[in-house]
Amino acid sequence: MSPDKHQTSAWPLALATICLVVYASLYPFTDWRDQGLSPFTFITAPLPRYWTGFDVGVNLLGYAPLGFLLALAALRSGHGRHAVSVAALTGVFLSLSMETLQSYLPSRVPSNVDLALNALGAWLGAFTAGLLEKMGVLHRWNDFRARWFADEARGALVLLALWPPALLFPVSVPLGLGQVLERLELALADALHDSPFLDWLPLRDIELQPMMPSAEIVVTAFGGVIPCLIGFGVIQGLGRRATFMVLLWMSGVLFTALSAALSYGPDHAWVWLDGSVRAGFMVAALLMLVTLWLSSRAAAALALLALAIQLTLLNQAPENPYLAQTLQIWEQGRFIRFNGLAQWLGWLWPFAALVYVLLRLSRTEDREVTAQDETVKSTHDSKPPIA
Repeated sequence: MSPDKHQTSAWPLALATICLVVYASLYPFTDWRDQGLSPFTFITAPLPRYWTGFDVGVNLLGYAPLGFLLALAALRSGHGRHAVSVAALTGVFLSLSMETLQSYLPSRVPSNVDLALNALGAWLGAFTAGLLEKMGVLHRWNDFRARWFADEARGALVLLALWPPALLFPVSVPLGLGQVLERLELALADALHDSPFLDWLPLRDIELQPMMPSAEIVVTAFGGVIPCLIGFGVIQGLGRRATFMVLLWMSGVLFTALSAALSYGPDHAWVWLDGSVRAGFMVAALLMLVTLWLSSRAAAALALLALAIQLTLLNQAPENPYLAQTLQIWEQGRFIRFNGLAQWLGWLWPFAALVYVLLRLSRTEDREVTAQDETVKSTHDSKPPIA
């Protein structure tokens, strides 16, 4: 497969998957100690007596995306000859490293069965990518991406792919990601307790005030508009933007409902859809329709403004006390919460989007300046010499 001219999103997504695997494998990252056994003892140990279908599925499917993305990245980069083998071996090496390190964590139990299932999952994912390439599916995806997205769409695609999982983390206001100030202050105060550096911690003069209904409407509306604007920055064509907007909005609503169902039970999947949220949805729909005609640069600039306003409103308000109780359940849970990984996505996604938009605006400005310089130079060179 020849190299693709577009920067593939598979590499950063594979890196994100590796981070996820490391986090899930070594959580909670505390109480490291030598337990008096060789870290490789688990390889020749007897098979475990007790296991569940959930354990098998998690270990098998947990490494499949990694193998798929690594093989896909190699194929998209034009290194397809050994893509499947290298991706599968990378998965084996990562799994072996994680199981070995678990030997130093009393709360984790390394297992040869886990290693085998991880290796099989990585191979299945890599094999699937190779099979799709032979069937021509990846070539058709390249054609689809060339029609729909700009050449430099990799960062936006990664952010948009991570936005729905970030919504799984419960938030005070639906679609309101990035409320971190209160938790950050408490974490810093706890870390600096009984140290002279505690006096250096800046204190707020005014306590955080509960968010007004009007502010909740703005936060909800901007929470839906921001990813749309990021997408509009790399998508051209009114029809394509409208299709993307509908699909993105549907995914946001469904993942928010899934978060509520996981937190409060399936019967309460839509409990968050109150009057303020519905008003926010209406404002968001109006804003998205208006911004369909914006240029890529204007969409990025508006995304920057919306991010600044949303983060300011969110971090001027305290967390809901009922939400704090729900978060304790999430942080202690292990199912779809991935040992608290969802909370990091929910906290950090807006700030990653902020950095991306700033970089995109700066690159766009640099290109415009370069184009103007070339135009001036071309005009100067085309002038006839003065007699």
